[in-house]
Amino acid sequence: MKTLYFDCFSGISGDMILGALIDAGANFDSISEKLKHLGLNGYALKVLKDRTYGITGSRFQVIFDEHRHPLRNLPVISRLIEESTLSPKIKDKAVAVFLKLAGAEALIHGVSLESVHFHELGAIDTVIDVVGTLLALEELGIEKIYCSPLPISHGYVRCSHGVFPVPAPATAEIIKGFPIRFIDIEGELVTPTGAAIATVLSDFSRVMPGMKLLHTGYGLGQNDYGIPNALRVFIGEYDDTGDITDSEPVGPEQEITVLQTSIDDLNPEILAFTADKLLNSGAIDVSIAPLIMKKGRPGSLLTVLCAFKSKEKLIEIIFRETTSLGVRVRQERRVVLPRQEICVQTKYGPIRAKVAAAPNRKKQISPEYEDCRKAASEKDVPLSLVYEATLQTARSFLKEFI
Repeated sequence: MKTLYFDCFSGISGDMILGALIDAGANFDSISEKLKHLGLNGYALKVLKDRTYGITGSRFQVIFDEHRHPLRNLPVISRLIEESTLSPKIKDKAVAVFLKLAGAEALIHGVSLESVHFHELGAIDTVIDVVGTLLALEELGIEKIYCSPLPISHGYVRCSHGVFPVPAPATAEIIKGFPIRFIDIEGELVTPTGAAIATVLSDFSRVMPGMKLLHTGYGLGQNDYGIPNALRVFIGEYDDTGDITDSEPVGPEQEITVLQTSIDDLNPEILAFTADKLLNSGAIDVSIAPLIMKKGRPGSLLTVLCAFKSKEKLIEIIFRETTSLGVRVRQERRVVLPRQEICVQTKYGPIRAKVAAAPNRKKQISPEYEDCRKAASEKDVPLSLVYEATLQTARSFLKEFI
């Protein structure tokens, strides 16, 4: 299986990704020609061989006059992609990346997805970076992508809304759930576009997966941080016997820690309180199920799903808050649907919802309970009406733009 690994040793951005893929063998002329299927005009593309701190790589650039290009929102960009002659597979992935970008901006600024305009994301260059990356991956025959932890730096970055701390608020929202590491450099190493491409297209692997290495490539960035500002990619044939050695992958299949205990001598109200405390302390999910214990006594089975690193803290809470004398601990693997969060504008106000893509491509939509509860209380309407309004608005949006 043709596999690619993003080695983000000093950051990741849209132009660095495309530069690295071209450096690894993707044909620049072919990609440029296929990008014309988008119907965009008024830009030029350049790839320059350059060197940074002794490392030679490719620097990809989109040259355009930003004053000649209108601001685009998600519906406009989605239509631009859907009405192009690109392949359905590339269209789907491109829209998924822009949905991730727009969803983050909507949550940060408290507006609906439709209202988000891609200001500092550059509109035309972001479209080219995203679609160009997908074209390059297709040309290279990449079937599976893994990504290293994303390096988070410090300092400030200037955006259209002002000066913000690094990572930029949109980037911080996009990388939720994806492993990161801190690097003591002042400046923006991970951009929103780079973060969106990495988190949508790749699974996490702390080390490069075992494979027969075929190509490497370096995509050079535009800044000087005192270290090589580059993204490195490794391309190879995946070795089925090789291990992806990390206990917490992020992707369709995940390793999960399961904590369980059976309790038959505790006030149910305390058990409910404990469940809330576990959820607020890092548990991924908590369930309580009735069961019959020894001597026919009714009891409850408390089950907690969590990351391995959280188990000690959660076990301590179980022992402190309940009468349990022992907790069973085991590692399991679970298969999860790809999901992302959107924000839709309903007549009761903005409501967040999770959207999951099922294997049959039917979208599953789950309104955010806390948002619905708050809106129902403020508008003094039944919670069910807020839920239904959110589902209808989200379905309409997904049908029109995705």
